[in-house]
Amino acid sequence: MDISRAITLHLPKRIEIGKGAAARLGDWAKPYARVFVVAQPVTAPMVDKLGLSGDVSVFTDVAPEPKDTDLTAALEAARAHKPDLIIGLGGGSVMDVAKLVAVLWDSEQSLADVAGPNKVAKKCSDLAQIATTAGTGSEGGIRALVTNSETNAKTAVESPLMVADIAVLDPDLTMTVPAAVTAATGVDALAHCVEAFTNVNAHPLIDGYARMGMTLAGKFLKRAVENGDDAEARAGMLMASFYGGLCLGPVNTAAGHALAYPLGSHANLPHGISNALIFPHVLAFNAPSVPEKTAEVLEALGLPASADPAEVLDSASGFCRDLGIDMALRSHGVTANDLRPWAEEAHGIRRLMDNNPRDMSVDDVEEIYRAAF
Repeated sequence: MDISRAITLHLPKRIEIGKGAAARLGDWAKPYARVFVVAQPVTAPMVDKLGLSGDVSVFTDVAPEPKDTDLTAALEAARAHKPDLIIGLGGGSVMDVAKLVAVLWDSEQSLADVAGPNKVAKKCSDLAQIATTAGTGSEGGIRALVTNSETNAKTAVESPLMVADIAVLDPDLTMTVPAAVTAATGVDALAHCVEAFTNVNAHPLIDGYARMGMTLAGKFLKRAVENGDDAEARAGMLMASFYGGLCLGPVNTAAGHALAYPLGSHANLPHGISNALIFPHVLAFNAPSVPEKTAEVLEALGLPASADPAEVLDSASGFCRDLGIDMALRSHGVTANDLRPWAEEAHGIRRLMDNNPRDMSVDDVEEIYRAAF
C-alpha cells in the first residue's frame, strides 16, 4: 500500500454522464463521415437515440460471451464499411468487440498478434463507448476479452490504444434491463471493485475508486433490481460499474474472475451470473489474508462487519440471494463431474490467480466450486 509506487491509469478522453447523455453523442460525432456501430439486437434500436449523421452501419452479430468468430465477422463488416468512428453500444461483450475492431480492422495484425499487454501497433478509428448495462465498466478500460472458439480459453488484449475517445453513461439506456440481468451485472461490477481492493497489487488511488464503487452498489443495486424505473439507482449503478472498470487497468481482478471464467466458457453462463455465483466464496476464502478490507467490503454493502470466513460467506451469499440470484451452481446446468477439470483450468489462469491475496491450490478451487454447487 505504498502510495509512491508507480501505476498508470488510462481514462477516456471525454466522459458524458447523466440522463440524456446519449443524445449528446451526435454533436460530438458530426466530424465523422462513416460510423460503424457494434451492438446486439436488443441494443440496435437505441442507435436512433444517438443523433448520428453520415453513413452509419450497424453490426449486431455479437454473442453475450463473444468468441473470436464474432470478432472475425465484425472485422469483415468493418472492412467493408471503412469507418472513421467505431461505436460500442451495449454491455461488456459489445464494447470489448468494438475496442478490438477499432485497432484491427485496418491493420495487418491479427487477434493472436495482439494477445497480451501492449502489443497493439495502431488505432485504426476513433472509438466511442456507450454502456447499456451496469456491469463490466468496459467503457472506461483498456482491456478486451474474447473466447477462443477451439479451446474455450479467454484471450485477453490490453492496450492504451483501446481507450475510448468518449464514454457515455446514460441511465435512460439501462431502464429496460431485466431485473435478473441487473442483479447479475451489478454483482460483476461489485466484484471488480472488491477484487481490486483486496488485490496483492492494491494501490491507494485505485482503492478510492473501489470504495466508491462498492458503496454505490451497496446503496443502489437492490433498488435498481426492485424498480427498473428508478433513475437514481440506475445512474448509481452505472457509476459503480464505471469505477469498477477503472480498477481493472492498473490493478485488475483476481481469483474470483479466474474461477468464474470456466462457468462462462463451458456452461455458457453469462459473465455476471458466473461472477455472482463465485463472489461470496472467494471473498470468504480471502478474509484471513485481508481481514480489515473484508470487513470494509461488508460494511459498504450494509452488512455486519466481519472477517470470519463463515460469517463473510453467509452475509455475502445473503446479499446476492436478496437480489433474486439462485446461488447454487447445480441450478445453472453445472454437474459435479465438471468441477475438478474446471478447477484445474481456473488455477491455470495465472494472470489473475497471482493477484489473489491468499494462495489458492487446485484443491482449494475445487472445494470452492463444491461449496457453491
